[in-house]
Amino acid sequence: MARKKTKKVSENTAKAGEYRASSITVLEGLEPVRRRPGMYIGTTGPEGLLHLVWEVFDNARDEVMAGFGDEIEITFLPGNQVRVVDNGRGIPVDVHKQTKVSALETIMTTLHAGGKFGGGGYKVSGGLHGVGVSVVNALSIFLRAEVHRDGGIYAQEYSQGKKKAKVKQIGSSKRTGSIITFEPDKSIFVAKDLPKSGEWIAPFNWDKIIDHLRQQAYLIKGTRVRAIDMRHYKKSIDYKNVFYISELGIEAPEVTFYFEGGISSMVSFYNEPFKPVHKKIFYVEKEIDTVSVEVALQYVDDISARELAFANNTYNADGGTHLTGFRTALTRTLNDYVKKNNFLKESEDTLSGEDVREGLTAVISVKLSEIQFEGQTKAKLGSVEARGAVEKVMGELFSAFLEENPVDARSIAGKVILALKARKAARAAKESVLRKGALEGFTLPGKLADCQTSDLEEAEIFIVEGDSAGGSAKTARDRRTQAILPLRGKILNVERARLDKMLASNEIKALIIALGTAIGDTFSLEKLRYGKIIIATDADVDGAHIRTLLLTLFYRYLKPLIVEGRVYIATPPLYKIKSGKDVHYVYTEDERKKIIKKLGADEAALEETVLSEEDGDGKEKVHDEKNQNPRRALKISLQRYKGLGEMNPEELWETTMNPNTRSLKQVTVRDAREADRIFDILMGTDVPARKSFIQTHAKEAEIDI
Repeated sequence: MARKKTKKVSENTAKAGEYRASSITVLEGLEPVRRRPGMYIGTTGPEGLLHLVWEVFDNARDEVMAGFGDEIEITFLPGNQVRVVDNGRGIPVDVHKQTKVSALETIMTTLHAGGKFGGGGYKVSGGLHGVGVSVVNALSIFLRAEVHRDGGIYAQEYSQGKKKAKVKQIGSSKRTGSIITFEPDKSIFVAKDLPKSGEWIAPFNWDKIIDHLRQQAYLIKGTRVRAIDMRHYKKSIDYKNVFYISELGIEAPEVTFYFEGGISSMVSFYNEPFKPVHKKIFYVEKEIDTVSVEVALQYVDDISARELAFANNTYNADGGTHLTGFRTALTRTLNDYVKKNNFLKESEDTLSGEDVREGLTAVISVKLSEIQFEGQTKAKLGSVEARGAVEKVMGELFSAFLEENPVDARSIAGKVILALKARKAARAAKESVLRKGALEGFTLPGKLADCQTSDLEEAEIFIVEGDSAGGSAKTARDRRTQAILPLRGKILNVERARLDKMLASNEIKALIIALGTAIGDTFSLEKLRYGKIIIATDADVDGAHIRTLLLTLFYRYLKPLIVEGRVYIATPPLYKIKSGKDVHYVYTEDERKKIIKKLGADEAALEETVLSEEDGDGKEKVHDEKNQNPRRALKISLQRYKGLGEMNPEELWETTMNPNTRSLKQVTVRDAREADRIFDILMGTDVPARKSFIQTHAKEAEIDI
């Protein structure tokens, strides 16, 4: 029997392994997009949804960049619909020679069709190498395109990338422009997370939307960019009969951006939390060798650098050739200036790129007719000509700026020379602490209870608060895979601390040695000793503060650990509820209320009926509802955990450390630029900026009272 079964499997395997012409699947139209959406928009989660919005917005923005419009409006409508309007030329609706159908239908239903691949439609475009509006169409259960041009209004509707009917003229209009309204297909976007009712609310992040539109408004100066949030609007409106929703006078959250100063205004915005080193912002705009270069910069009293690079108004998170050209020119120009004016002696070290970027806020924006990105996400510019153009413009005009503004120039020189001296001092301190790397020449910290495994993916380290929690964790842990490092008190706030001061902190030094990665320019991810770094602090204000200080350290000095997804936050329970022999660990207030209700207690009358806290001796108080029938009394105890040290090892293992039952929050940086700004505000020295931020976002805070 066994042999026959084996033979049958072998035959099936051979048949399945055949590779012939019949094995090739040909997907037509937009079907490839629906089959593999991640290939086109990266993810089908919240970021993918926003990607759809930005693809449509980018088309409107490119019309403005081409000089054919000055206003863009995005409205988030009830029913997960998004409506994007621009007052550009309007998408062409005449018949396309190659496809024999309307150009509008061609653009909406064909991959890689548009006016950005030649033919004179756009001199400059941010959409090239993007996935295009056709992908938005493919991933939408409904899309309506309405075009105002040549005195008429033309419309066509689609579902899942397929047209419902031909393009039709539905009226006349004196306006020009395009209106795209789409509804993402819920079967594509996290359909597995749908509630039982089947109702799905698209998780469009309003704060991210506003931040992105603000950025774009800076880059297309003189353009009005408006966003309206009507997702909760109850009244019915016929959107087909209006151009701009804002003209209806509807009361709904609305934000409008308009900047005459362009990227200079952007630099001012990012420098709000800081004290400027020099008053005048350097700004230049010049076209050279068919590349338009725009740069704005200002130094502030800070040790971090903020460099934002854009190509054709698309943010390049990983920089690229334009950022390389900028850095080269900046370093060379400042070295020439300080030596020419004898601010640095010939025998001293020259300024490094690290020195001249300390405290710098800069925006570099280039526009090219033929643009190349390294990858579909446009995170890095690859166009070679951009480097030379930016380097030449910066070299000439920043040098002139220093000569024409001697007071500002001396302030900048003082800032970068101070950075050079601090770097030398920090290097000496670092070499004394980490001469050959964190683990060479140093033993592991005595308070570290290390794990036994040498397998990176198995090993994990818990960073806990204090000796009490450390003792419980060391007893509770799995010694083979889990290491425990207790830290004493609150570590140094490294937001404004240089490396030499930071390495003087015994707690930080112990953490760096334990991780094994070293720090600064000697950091090596390959030397990391633990696959998971878990921050486990108490569920109170002090614990939250310690967690924030640790995250600041990781973000500023050990950022690759976050980027690689190695940093986690443990979620210990807030309460332990006992009802007879049943034990419930509760992690949120809402969960506590649900369990209490499930156990038969009335939340509004808990204190006078069935709920009590445990006494200090651990004995339970039993309340009998209205003191009526002792046999019917509910015996419930509630323990509020204020710290990990209050848990016995069994409780700590079961709730917080056991990989099979615990809940970890992975720390990620979806928007490093915005995260950098928030860290500056919350952890920096500008008290008014921090106070303003807290007042603005106070209602969003989860307060533990």
